[in-house]
Amino acid sequence: MSRNIKSLSTVDLKVPADLESCFAALGLNTERTDIGSLPFGENDITAGSESELQAVVIGSRDQVDLPQEIEQSRFFANLQRRTRSGEAPEHALTELTEFLATNKQKVWENSWVRFPRCKLSKYAEKVFQCDLRADKQNPQSLLRGDADRFQMVADTGEQLIRVPVSYLLKLALADLLGNQWLPKELHIIGEELLEHFLSDNTSPETFSFHVKHLSKKDGMGAGLARETAKRFLFTQLLVHYANINFGLLEHGQRALIYFAPHPPLRQKALNDMVPDTFYRQLFMSPCLSGWDQGEGKHSYMRLCHQVLSRSQLNAVAKLREAGIITNNLVVLPNMSNTSLANNGVHISIGSKQLTAACRQPGGYGPAQEKFVGDLACKIMEHFLPLFATTYSAAPYRLAFSDFHPEKALGFLPHQLDFTHLRMLWRRWKKKASLSFFGHALTPFGPPRFDRLLSRSFAMHGDLVPDFRLLDYPVCFLSTDQSPAYSGRLGNQDQLKEDLADMGVFDRQMSLYQFFKLRDFHSMGYSGFEGRHYSLFPDFERDMGGATNLQVLITALAFRYMASGQIRHRYIPDTPFVESERRQIFFAKAVGIPTFYVLKNTRNRFLLKILKCTGRIRASRRYPGYLRVYHQDYCKGLIALLRQDAGDLIEQLGFNDLINDLWLRLDQSAEYSASGRLIAGISGGDSKNPLKRDAHEFNQAAETYYREDLRQDHLKQAYSIIQSDLTRIDNSSTTSDFACREMLNDIMQEKSVQAFAKAVETDVFADRLGRQPLKRLLNLLLLIEYRDRQQLAGENSLIQEYYGTDPSIYRPDQRACL
Repeated sequence: MSRNIKSLSTVDLKVPADLESCFAALGLNTERTDIGSLPFGENDITAGSESELQAVVIGSRDQVDLPQEIEQSRFFANLQRRTRSGEAPEHALTELTEFLATNKQKVWENSWVRFPRCKLSKYAEKVFQCDLRADKQNPQSLLRGDADRFQMVADTGEQLIRVPVSYLLKLALADLLGNQWLPKELHIIGEELLEHFLSDNTSPETFSFHVKHLSKKDGMGAGLARETAKRFLFTQLLVHYANINFGLLEHGQRALIYFAPHPPLRQKALNDMVPDTFYRQLFMSPCLSGWDQGEGKHSYMRLCHQVLSRSQLNAVAKLREAGIITNNLVVLPNMSNTSLANNGVHISIGSKQLTAACRQPGGYGPAQEKFVGDLACKIMEHFLPLFATTYSAAPYRLAFSDFHPEKALGFLPHQLDFTHLRMLWRRWKKKASLSFFGHALTPFGPPRFDRLLSRSFAMHGDLVPDFRLLDYPVCFLSTDQSPAYSGRLGNQDQLKEDLADMGVFDRQMSLYQFFKLRDFHSMGYSGFEGRHYSLFPDFERDMGGATNLQVLITALAFRYMASGQIRHRYIPDTPFVESERRQIFFAKAVGIPTFYVLKNTRNRFLLKILKCTGRIRASRRYPGYLRVYHQDYCKGLIALLRQDAGDLIEQLGFNDLINDLWLRLDQSAEYSASGRLIAGISGGDSKNPLKRDAHEFNQAAETYYREDLRQDHLKQAYSIIQSDLTRIDNSSTTSDFACREMLNDIMQEKSVQAFAKAVETDVFADRLGRQPLKRLLNLLLLIEYRDRQQLAGENSLIQEYYGTDPSIYRPDQRACL
């Protein structure tokens, strides 16, 4: 990809004069531009996604790696010695010992696995040896300094491999390729897919096997959702392959992977028992896959954890400055933070038109791309409340004892202005009914006393529809001197400098944002990445709908800019104005019904939205402010979409999308992502979730994600691949001749439809035998081959614009290092 990317030092860094000059550089006359010629219109959109998954290993403490690693660690030995000598309190050792001994479900989240090295095929062994090198591009380079972590000798003298589940996936695929003969085309596909299994921070991660071209006949976003579903099924089968072929099951270990948005409860509990250094040793990704210099990337992961842990501690001081903490009764956050174990989905969309323009020398360059891209991000942020809880969610119960502001507000002190932070906290306490006879009552600190208060005054806490958005730093607030979206090249580097000086961030880290410009010179394509998604209950219904909505709003943003209806000065780049629009999104994630906006706000685009919004009145509590209902604001956004993007909706075929979105807002319990997830977690229990114990509800959520929702996702994905196999089998086109030949080789003249039906139950029950499992994995490789062939045949411009580099949608990889 580097052959098409120029160094930023060779380009003109001057800020464009205005939007008109930027669109002129695109070859567009803003006075006579029709919707079909603008970026992100029909036939112009490419897409990819990245999925962060939860990994667990099920087994007894004497057979699973995590408890053994803890018990055999120097930390545990030192803790025992210090406890005996009286240097450490006895309860510290007691808590950790009980953690290891009282795991009734035998589920160890984010544990690594151990298995005999002799189980690897020659090809898998070669891949493993390569990944242990300090520099994978240099075959003569030495081994990583931590290579011994991944190799060990059992008490019997047998050589073992010890790796995280994220890397286990890559080894399983390599072993599949090395254990059989495959047609050359499928072997090449398999080799290319090896680098699509990696780990960022803690969780296993996969990114799109190929760039999708969104088209109406393929359902637009539904096409990307199907690719994600098939990737999820492929991942599930690789885990099952590893369980069987690497002898994990024989050795009392069963690895599982599934979608789950929150750090596991037991991992949070363990985090409170161990120092931050030991936590990083247990859970930070070693980055064996996906990076040429994995040890350097691993150091970056450790840096992220250190910085965010320090950042959460610094948030306490901000809460005091904001007047939310009024005395010295605080619960200090742990110096080790679990926020990086949150899991979400990132959806990237690209414009072939913008990418082509960026490839041409002169004209539309980095300065123009940045100027337009920053404004598009600002516009999108106003629409983000349409996404939270409607298409993705992460329900979580907070007990009364959790309502210490320094715990409940998470990273919000770094993401909102003090004014909006105070407003949100007051409304949240009211929503959670934290009052007694009109007096606000929050927990005091000692757990036993807080539990007594909770029982005595029937204070149940709160149910937050999308807690992941509070428990993770999704977008830091700009400073007065360094706005993040001013349209100037280098503005975000300046912001990182300011945040680093404040102890909030680090200069080396990639800036966290809701909606992120993916600039051509860094990523090889021009587009945007949506990073505000938590958990999708359904692939096509939820992820597909969210992708379509992201496309529609991005296309509308470019229309607004091309027509001059919205300019940078209409959405001023001040921290207060930035916070004013973001508070709406965060309050929606919390489930607070109202928010407040200045009557004379300088945000002209926000005023435009409010004109479409009903039930607005002057606030009695906050003079000079308007009180707005979230429900009405979101419906006002839909009205604005119908008004200003009616022809775009028609052109892109999104009429059903708008109707579906209205239902998700109007009947949220039945149609929204949060409502359906809460119903699934409750399991048909008619009891109000707030009447259930918070810990019990959150445990039920983890079980639901691991069992029921995982099964639902498997069934959705399996239905998709059955349809794909039927199309290949029944196709009579010349282009599918090679696919049918390979299908016959895999099936040995047997019916693929009958085979898929026969093994369906075994797939869902994780009991496929070795041969059916291998055959099904080969069929998925064939489907991926056909998808790529079909994509190239439908639009040869994909290769012209993007090449065949499979790393196009690997978010943040280049930016982070």
